Amino acid sequence: MAVINRDPRTAPHGTRNDAVLAAVLLAVAVCLALFTDEGRRPDAAGWALLVAAHVPILWRRRHPLLVLAAVVVLVGPYHALDNNHAAPGPVSYVALYTLAVTGRPLRTILTGVAVLTVSVSIMLTVNTHQAVELLRISGWVVAILFAGVDVRYYRQYVAAIVERAERAERTREEEARRRVAEERLRVARDLHDLLAHSITLIGVQTSVAAHVLTADPDRLDRATVAKALDDIAETCRSARGELRTTLEVLREQDAPDARGPLPGLHGLPDLVEAARLAGARAELTVDAGTVPPAVGAAAYRIVQEALTNAVRHAGPEPSVRVEVRGERGALRLSVTDDGTGPDGSGATALDGTPGFGLVGMRERARSVGGTLDAGPRDGGAGGFAVTALLPTPSAAPAPATPLTPATPERDG
Repeated sequence: MAVINRDPRTAPHGTRNDAVLAAVLLAVAVCLALFTDEGRRPDAAGWALLVAAHVPILWRRRHPLLVLAAVVVLVGPYHALDNNHAAPGPVSYVALYTLAVTGRPLRTILTGVAVLTVSVSIMLTVNTHQAVELLRISGWVVAILFAGVDVRYYRQYVAAIVERAERAERTREEEARRRVAEERLRVARDLHDLLAHSITLIGVQTSVAAHVLTADPDRLDRATVAKALDDIAETCRSARGELRTTLEVLREQDAPDARGPLPGLHGLPDLVEAARLAGARAELTVDAGTVPPAVGAAAYRIVQEALTNAVRHAGPEPSVRVEVRGERGALRLSVTDDGTGPDGSGATALDGTPGFGLVGMRERARSVGGTLDAGPRDGGAGGFAVTALLPTPSAAPAPATPLTPATPERDG
C-alpha cells in the first residue's frame, strides 16, 4: 500500500528500482522470445532491438512520455522484422502504465490512441492476421491505461486526505495556543485588578495609621489606629480569597474545593465601601436586573479598576459616583470623579512605570462584546470619567430589581 500511495517520482532509490525492473522485464522478454512462437525467434537485429527497448525504463519516472516514445521507436522495427511479437509486450505495458499514472488523463488517452494506431499500422504492413490479433488484445492496453489513471486519482485522493489531516492538526495546535494565550491574558487581568485594588487600599489605610501615630504622639487615637489596622486585615483576607478563586482557573473544573465564579453586580457595594474607607466620597446607584455571569464579572472588574484609579490618582477625598443601569439588551455603567490628580487615568503603576489599568478595562469590555471609553470629563468640570456599554443578549427579561444605593448620607 505504501508503494501504491506514494508518487513514483518522489520514491526513494527510484533509479535503482527501475534498473532492477528493467532487468526483470528483459528476462521475461527473453523467455517469451525463446519459448513461444519458435518460428519467429529473433535474429541478431531483433535481439539488439529487444534489449535496447528495455534501456529507457531506467528513466521512466522522470521522463515517462519520452520513455514511451523511445520504446515505440525501438519496438516498431522489431515488429516490422516479424520477430516474436509477444516478447516486447511487458516493457510496452510498463511504459504505458508509467505514463498513465504520472500524466494527465487527456494526454494518457491521446497517447494510448496514438500507440494503438501506430502498432496496428505497423502490423498491417507485416501481417494482416497479426494486425487483427493486435486489435483483439487491445483491450489489455485500454485496461492498463485506465488502471494507471485510476491509481493516479487514488494517490491524489490519499494526498488530499493527508493534507487535510495535517491542516486540521495545525489548526488544532493554533487553537490550543490561542486558548492558552487568552487564558493567560485573562488570569493576568484578574491578578492585576485584584492586586492593584487591594494594594492601593492597603497603602491608603497604612498611611492613615502612620499619620495618626505621628501627628500627635501625646494624644494617640488608639481607636482610629485599630480601625485602620482592622481595615488592612480585612482587605488582606478579601484579597486572599479572590486570589485563590482567580488561581483556581488553572485547576480542573471539577476540583472538590472550587469556590465558584468571581463576584458580579452584587459585589459592587463592597467595592464602594472599600473606596469610602480609603477616603473617597463614593456613591453607588444600581438599577439592573439579572445579567449573564460573564457580563456581571466584567462590570465588577471595570468598576473595581475605575475606583482604584480614582483613589490613587484623583487627589485627597475625591467625590466618585458609580452608576449601573440596565437597558434593553445592554448594561451601561459609568464611574466619574471630580479629582484633581495629574490625569486620573490610572496609566501608571505605584512606582511610576506605565501600567495596564485602561488597557485591562478595555479588554474586559471587549471580552463580552462591549465598548469602553475613558478620559477627562467634558465641559471643563475636571475629574475623570469611565463609561462602558456591555451587551446582555441572554439577560432575563424580568423587570429590574434595583439594589439599595450606598451613599455617605444613608450610612450616616
